[in-house]
Amino acid sequence: MQQNNEPSLTGFPEIKNEEEKTQAQQDFEQGMAFLNDKESAQAAAAFHNAILGYEKDKDDNGVANACMRLADICLENQDFDKALEFCKRANDICSTANDTFSLICIKETKAKIYSQWQKFDKAIALYSELVEDYNITRNPQGTVNSLETMADLYLKDDEKEKAADCYKTIASIHKSFKHVTYYKRYLKKSEDLFK
Repeated sequence: MQQNNEPSLTGFPEIKNEEEKTQAQQDFEQGMAFLNDKESAQAAAAFHNAILGYEKDKDDNGVANACMRLADICLENQDFDKALEFCKRANDICSTANDTFSLICIKETKAKIYSQWQKFDKAIALYSELVEDYNITRNPQGTVNSLETMADLYLKDDEKEKAADCYKTIASIHKSFKHVTYYKRYLKKSEDLFK
């Protein structure tokens, strides 16, 4: 069998068949398949196996990815402390690698954990950091999503003024992109809070 040594369009080497994948990669893919089938217990076992394999292979990126999938499973099962532990492990790896975009994804997951845990102050603090992160990385959609979630959290905490500020900021973002309908919608949302 002749090997194709040219990189794929993504820049990563193409893997043609199961025999070329490491056991850790196979375990990770099996975990993803279980997740897609809503079999979270089996997915968790597969991701744990993947972590062991990635550790043996000294593949930190693989460990971080498997940790984040386990954090998602823990969040789904409302095991918030364990979800945060997996996030911390992934965060440590990505911080060492200076992987900005992965760190943002981890922060998003942590914010969701605190939101579901009803620790709104911690969630709001993380979403506030995410707004700054998205501004730096020039991601207006991420900024808008974070502000909208912050507004929802402020409303759960009965802080209408802060929620209104979030909506006004969203309106301003849409206005700068000439999204007139969305601008008016969010401006109205901010005004409706005080009717």
